[in-house]
Amino acid sequence: MPLATDPASFGHHLLQANGIQIHYVDEGSGPLVILLHGFPYTWFEWRHQIVALAHAGYRVIAPDIRGFGESGKPANTEDYTILHCAGDVVALLAALGERRAVLVGHDLGAWVAAAATRLRPALFPALVLVSTVVPPREAQRPSEGWAEIEARTGGRFYHHYFQQPGLADVQFDQDPAVSLRSIYNAISGTASEAERWRLIVMPGETALDTLPDPGHAPAWLGEHALAEYVRHYVAGGFTPPLAHYRCRDLNWKLTAAWAGQAITQPSLFVGGAADPALTAMQSLYDRMEEIYPGLVRKALLPGVGHGAPEESPEQISRELVTFLDMTLPGLV
Repeated sequence: MPLATDPASFGHHLLQANGIQIHYVDEGSGPLVILLHGFPYTWFEWRHQIVALAHAGYRVIAPDIRGFGESGKPANTEDYTILHCAGDVVALLAALGERRAVLVGHDLGAWVAAAATRLRPALFPALVLVSTVVPPREAQRPSEGWAEIEARTGGRFYHHYFQQPGLADVQFDQDPAVSLRSIYNAISGTASEAERWRLIVMPGETALDTLPDPGHAPAWLGEHALAEYVRHYVAGGFTPPLAHYRCRDLNWKLTAAWAGQAITQPSLFVGGAADPALTAMQSLYDRMEEIYPGLVRKALLPGVGHGAPEESPEQISRELVTFLDMTLPGLV
């Protein structure tokens, strides 16, 4: 098996599917598990879980979501909708010659995984969400909710801030190493109180002002792993990844049929009790059993922030293997 610190030791593949190039890592054999990364990561954030799951008897596929890493980066923002991303997962499954897969998603990947399970439940019989509780389709357009936040706080919710092309992109692209280490640290459970991410950008601030620079990679990540992420963001920039946020209103418009739809597949949620975003998600977390009637377990890991697969790789791996070993036999 590959060493979890060396990206070159994994099995890398490229294919054309759903109109774009998809880069993915393929390891192990057995029932298929697809791992979908978050922002701002690549497939690499799952390296520890890939090794653990392959050892446990599973075939593991970890793609770069469109716009990230070595996957295609369409020029048009409208090509980054949640339906495009879910379609990429379906097309990848077909290209692999597999009949079904368990989907595991972190952050943005959680949104993609939830969308794919809604669209093609026969293909994706179980779901794991890491760090992000994906809500039901909102009753109001997302931008209307952001306007309410702005009226209440005087600042812009980060989803709203990310809407303007050439704003956060330029800030993050100026020095990707600083941007990435700042983000990874600020969203973590190890950040000091002064370093913790603030979800609201106040007037006169930039996005980076809400993500103080610690001056080095977090200890749980290390400079070698940070350099792997930096390599990809230097090459591809932040504009394609941020396009996913810029489709929030369009996603809402395209998914009207999902209103009131629960996700009934067996599911697991694992997040961090020290996640700065938990306050915004708490009400959703409290009613997950309603949103996900097939919920098997939900857990918040003490001392862990939003980047759980990186911050606490062994705990996340154990949760995944336990869930898969318990759930998959009943789905055969």
